[in-house]
Amino acid sequence: MNTIQSFFNYFASNTDQIGTLLLEHLQLTVFAVSLAVLLGVPLGILILRTPRLAKPVLGLTSVVQAVPSLALLGFLIPFIGIGSTPAIIMVVLYSLLPIVKNTYTGLSSIPGDTLESAKGIGLTDRQILSKIQLPLALPIIMAGIRISAVTAVGLMTISAFVGAGGLGYLVFAGIQTVDNNQILAGAIPAGLLALLIDFVVSRIEYKVAPNGIVLADGRMKKKTRRSKKVVKPAFVIATAFALLLGGSIYAFTREDDTIVVGSKNFTEQLILGNIVADLIEEETDLNVRRQLNLGGTQVAFSAIRTGEIDTYVEYTGTLSVDVLNQAVDNDPDAVYASVKPQIEERFDVQTLDPIGFNNTYAIAVKQEDADRYALESISDLAAVSDELVFGPTIEFSNREDGYLGLKETYPLRFKDVKPVDGGLRYTALMNGESQAIDGFSTDGLLKRFELVVLEDDQQFFPPYYAVPLINGDTLREHPELEGVLNLLSGRITDEVMQELNYLADVEKQRPEKVARDFLVREGLINE
Repeated sequence: MNTIQSFFNYFASNTDQIGTLLLEHLQLTVFAVSLAVLLGVPLGILILRTPRLAKPVLGLTSVVQAVPSLALLGFLIPFIGIGSTPAIIMVVLYSLLPIVKNTYTGLSSIPGDTLESAKGIGLTDRQILSKIQLPLALPIIMAGIRISAVTAVGLMTISAFVGAGGLGYLVFAGIQTVDNNQILAGAIPAGLLALLIDFVVSRIEYKVAPNGIVLADGRMKKKTRRSKKVVKPAFVIATAFALLLGGSIYAFTREDDTIVVGSKNFTEQLILGNIVADLIEEETDLNVRRQLNLGGTQVAFSAIRTGEIDTYVEYTGTLSVDVLNQAVDNDPDAVYASVKPQIEERFDVQTLDPIGFNNTYAIAVKQEDADRYALESISDLAAVSDELVFGPTIEFSNREDGYLGLKETYPLRFKDVKPVDGGLRYTALMNGESQAIDGFSTDGLLKRFELVVLEDDQQFFPPYYAVPLINGDTLREHPELEGVLNLLSGRITDEVMQELNYLADVEKQRPEKVARDFLVREGLINE
């Protein structure tokens, strides 16, 4: 009962955010499905008229269905960038198979003698298609559109991974912070939206199909009466679609003198993104748009390189190891001195003054496991690692400055390594599915779950001092931004950042509130 009450309390206090994200989700879905229909129906007609194309086209659309959606997004990002465009393309590609296949099946299942009769009375091929084939095949075609529309709602939650918005923002953020209320606040409206779209498409199907609609068991639900005017409902539907699509296109358009602030997809980054955005709004006359909760480093850094975002906060160790592919260096001053000129020269991205805190990696265990195995350092962990399961994030398990290098510095030989993403690793640790995880030294969840952070006694992990990055073109156009962002120089210590993360992760304050309260407390903005 307390869980239900907690969810309703969260929902009630965040209705504005949920409503905005729901509208974004609806716009993205309608736009993507409309494009899929515009492409899929003609493609189904084409392969009917050109039989040699049928197998290749249907085979290709089937192969796309087998590709994981995140993998497809990852492939699209380097070519298209972030935001709504790759998300829409991904959903369109996944929506094509049912539409193309049902169009082809519906048209090809019309009896041959019906078509011969049509030809016999002098109808042209185009007239046969418009007056005979499409009306008779329409129930099957609409069934395919209906499947695609409902599936698209679920697929579109992944759009948050590339900063396109939608209800997936809440789902991803909830997973990162181990907040079931936030996950449900994204998942439940998405489920209701799927039901609503299914109902709306079924009514459209019933209106436009000449005889009725095909039910799940294959029977035909016939119309009890014919609408005297089909033009009116069609006009209403078209107008609604046009309004939704117009809103979508407007939402995806970048205005002049707008600074786009980005962030990666975990709590600390959401807080820092809001701090930067609020500070720019306070100190300049520029418009600010928040493109927060992007994927990992590759997504965010690619976006700032191409100018899709203008600024975000990165970490010196990440820039050194992930972006520049340099060897691990434990000297923070040397890392910054190496990173700053290379990032500017190679990518035309300016690295500003460090904010102050060092969010380096940490290896953490539960207190009971620390007591049982006498664990104080990573070397102690290595001595008993063959008895334990390691549950790092997927990114950490594949990084040279993560597990790949760590197991070479320390003789780690875990019984098993089970990578999971985001806050799920904390859930796995507390459930006993793993005994050690990676974390960040400023994580609020370390404090929430009262975990023991093991000493890096071999000093493997490089420094990860937070630094604002800004696109070179943006800085040349708005040079005042350097001074604005450098107001954060040395402002946030490790302890302060962990406390800010704790307020969001444990006290369940929204990152934008945590960010604003910090800026007010520091005297950087007015209340």
